[in-house]
Amino acid sequence: MLPSPSAPIDDTVDEVIEVSRFLPESLQFLVVVAVGLTIAAILAFVISGLTHRIFQRTGLGEINVKGARIPIFGTFASIILKTSILAFQREAAGYKFWQFALLICLVFFLTWLIIVLVKIVEEVVLARIRSRFGPGRRLAKVQTQVGLLRRVLIAVLCIIAVAAVLLTIEQVRALGAGILASAGLASVVVGLAVQSSLANVFAGLQIAFTDSVRVDDIVVVEAERGTVEEITLTYVVVLLIDGRRMILPSTYFTTTPFENWSRRSTEIDGNITLQLKLNAPIEYLRTRTTELLESSDWWDGRTNSLLVTDTYGGLQTVTIYLSSRDPGDLWNLRNMLREKLLSELVQGYPECLPDPRTMQNPNM
Repeated sequence: MLPSPSAPIDDTVDEVIEVSRFLPESLQFLVVVAVGLTIAAILAFVISGLTHRIFQRTGLGEINVKGARIPIFGTFASIILKTSILAFQREAAGYKFWQFALLICLVFFLTWLIIVLVKIVEEVVLARIRSRFGPGRRLAKVQTQVGLLRRVLIAVLCIIAVAAVLLTIEQVRALGAGILASAGLASVVVGLAVQSSLANVFAGLQIAFTDSVRVDDIVVVEAERGTVEEITLTYVVVLLIDGRRMILPSTYFTTTPFENWSRRSTEIDGNITLQLKLNAPIEYLRTRTTELLESSDWWDGRTNSLLVTDTYGGLQTVTIYLSSRDPGDLWNLRNMLREKLLSELVQGYPECLPDPRTMQNPNM
């Protein structure tokens, strides 16, 4: 004959009663609860402490496991209180209420504990990737995908927790058959009502696993340049260069063309244009450009070229092509080079600079 599913609980209750028989009946419940909560607190500190020490020995000491203490304590405390009430207060007036309340607490703390463990696993994975490959595109890719998976898992856990609590209520279970019978019509109505939200959720998953955009990517959206700061299931946060944050729905990145300047790498090319008279010292400018670029930490050494690309109305267009490791360095490099060259031309070759009063717009 198979044992009853409640047999382990019954055995535990009997053991608790047997151990506490030497106490007066009026104190048995309080002493068992006090001892149980003390043991729960000790277990919470011991488990978190041992985990932290293991992480330190494996080079993961920066991972914070202290956040797991409260949910660990709450989970053990809920089990202890529920067992104690079952053992000593089964005939009390509020027995069913306290059992239901403690069941809600148990589900809440257990869900909280699983969420904390998921976050710790995420930090461990990212720390391993960071230590093996360093900060870079591989880390950004894994960070984006793991972050979205964590959000999906947390959402599923919360739904399961709420459903588990509701299904303990007899009235809710009785409604189950009726809900299932009307599930077809309800799914159509709900699907129409949340169509845009579901589209954003699937777009968020598509962004994560098609690798079209990642955290820390440099993008141009709505004619604004910025860095992808956060990717969620439903929206993407872009930190613009002036400090503002643009929040875009996930569907924007699956339905609208956008520029990703760091899709394969962050290296980027750019140019500077100078309008000078025909007697401008081109060889001097070419030599000084090379000297300035080689002395700058913003130049990555890939591109260095100075060419006369156009002439019009007694003026020539001098274009300097250069490159940097990322758009931020390119911005600084272009500004520095332009300022240095113009300053030297003003001091040493003022005759080659055009007079703004006599300049004409070539596009007129």
